[in-house]
Amino acid sequence: MDKVRTTFDEWAQNGRAELMEKEHGKNVAKFLEEISFEEPFSFLDVGCGNGWVVRKMSSHSKCTKSIGIDKSKKMIIQAKKNKTKSIEQYIHTDIESWKYRGKFDFVFSMESLYYAHSIDVALKKIYKLLKPGGMFFCGTDFYTDNKATAHWARMMNLNMHLHSKKEWKKIFKDAGFETKTKHIKDKDSRKKWKKEFGTLFLIGTKPKKESSN
Repeated sequence: MDKVRTTFDEWAQNGRAELMEKEHGKNVAKFLEEISFEEPFSFLDVGCGNGWVVRKMSSHSKCTKSIGIDKSKKMIIQAKKNKTKSIEQYIHTDIESWKYRGKFDFVFSMESLYYAHSIDVALKKIYKLLKPGGMFFCGTDFYTDNKATAHWARMMNLNMHLHSKKEWKKIFKDAGFETKTKHIKDKDSRKKWKKEFGTLFLIGTKPKKESSN
């Protein structure tokens, strides 16, 4: 039994999907507002939940395709019910096993990658799904530098890969990405860690010309 899938199926039914949108929405919006979307683009959300980021991006005038995948079937059912644009698509699958022939300009993941059975396998797949010059935005509040969230895996009784900011950067670099990081903080939050540490975003760019090594 996949405990992650079971947990998120339960969350889809008990209102936690909407809570995740509320908890992460402000920082995600703040981050995405700083990205230039001047050319027509395709977008993939890995671990899309109820589809709130997919819907947000599908409303952008330059977005040509916005796809969300999630291993929770009930999250995908909810996302499909909330669909607002014809360019949106929601698929019940996980990134490691997903068979898809197309390429994306942008791939996004919020609080999802650390649930993968193998982060290395997941990252290699994401790298492959990106066009040359494409970018992967990975957001997480769960990292060792942020002591306030380090107990989440124990609290949820799930296998979650906990890494430091430095370790995350190395993992991305080893997968072939040119990597930058950015912290998005919420100065108005009542939670101290959201003010001091905030959400760590890893920005991985696939080189336009890949190394022959």
